[in-house]
Amino acid sequence: MVIICKQVASVAEWKHFGVLGIWIAIPPLPEGGGGPRTMAAAHDLEIEEDVNLNMETEMKEELEEEKMREGRADKDPFKPRKVHRIVSKWMLPESVRRTYLERANCLPPPLFIIFISIAELAVFIYYAVWKPQKQWITLDTGILESPFIYRPEKREEAWRFISYMLVHAGVQHILGNLIMQLGLGIPLEMVHKGLRVGLVYLAGVIAGSLASSIFDPLKSLVGASGGVYALMGGYFMNVLVNFQEMIPAFGVVRLLIIVVIIVSDMGFALYRRFFVPENGSPVSFAAHIAGGFAGMSIGYTVFSCFDQALLKDPRFWTAIAAYLAFVLFAVFFNIFLSPAN
Repeated sequence: MVIICKQVASVAEWKHFGVLGIWIAIPPLPEGGGGPRTMAAAHDLEIEEDVNLNMETEMKEELEEEKMREGRADKDPFKPRKVHRIVSKWMLPESVRRTYLERANCLPPPLFIIFISIAELAVFIYYAVWKPQKQWITLDTGILESPFIYRPEKREEAWRFISYMLVHAGVQHILGNLIMQLGLGIPLEMVHKGLRVGLVYLAGVIAGSLASSIFDPLKSLVGASGGVYALMGGYFMNVLVNFQEMIPAFGVVRLLIIVVIIVSDMGFALYRRFFVPENGSPVSFAAHIAGGFAGMSIGYTVFSCFDQALLKDPRFWTAIAAYLAFVLFAVFFNIFLSPAN
């Protein structure tokens, strides 16, 4: 409570101005009406009263608007505030969290990652149940003959450079990819929406198959690891660059989680590539690395432009130019230089 007291010669009248908690002493006019100085003082007090009343009214209106906003958010099923607060702490630097929370909603829901995950699971179940393998938890003849898998001798079927993400080498392979892309992809899509997340994911998938055709040109390729690693690469760079703003303790935990996942998954990929049984078929691991690089370039620029126009960011166009240069080189290599020819 603030008390403003003016020294007066006689008993003053005290007035209280509502929620502002202000008491003002108003001196009484002397008998006979007072002189010019008294009239000026009374005029000043009237102005001060008007200002305080206006401030009181504005504060009441702001409080009412804030209560109405909170009430609408609590009633709106598409704005679960607690979930959005957690997502903002894990996905965004502090400087843009308030902006996200003000406009956050689940419309549209994270359909891209969910749809891709369902498609990958459906294809896996098809080859495991309706087209059973001798050992369906590993690569076998049925999967290797799939029209989705990338095979170097069938590179002219261009869809295989993308569709290979639907086929997986076994249970541990698809479970690992699904857990990673759902656990990271859904929060990313809640923040950045499906178009941006889809761009990063597919950039990693295409980069993975093209890199495999260059650096491991005689090996087949299956799995969505290129897209998953693109999401992880973009998120990893975002945490690294905005480490101080993304709560250092949480930042360390997040980096450690990403490192553990990458090391374990890369270990499994290297095993499938170099220590596969004699009756099995080795699978390329280059997609993991290429997807990670796609994420650290395109993914980082996309995920760091939450509250900015992506097409106006020069970093985005620099990353796109580098990516297109790689794609053109890969196409040239596959047509004229590949050992698979």
